[in-house]
Amino acid sequence: MKANANICFKFPSEKQLNIILEALAPETKTLTTRSKATLKKEGNCLVLRVAAKDTVALRAALNAYLRWVSSVFNVLTVLERA
Repeated sequence: MKANANICFKFPSEKQLNIILEALAPETKTLTTRSKATLKKEGNCLVLRVAAKDTVALRAALNAYLRWVSSVFNVLTVLERA
């Protein structure tokens, strides 16, 4: 893999971190030929690591994961307010 990115997400609570990790874990099992992603809990961070064959594939994978993390976080925030 030629292109790599690491992102650390910090959430207001460990509960939110665990829920998001569990919700997105199946996506990391999906086999693709151009990119691979892993999600791990490291301390109070959710770490997303993406490796891709090129920058186009890296950008596509990052955009997908960033949208998924944002979506799940937004849903959790709405549910906690209710």
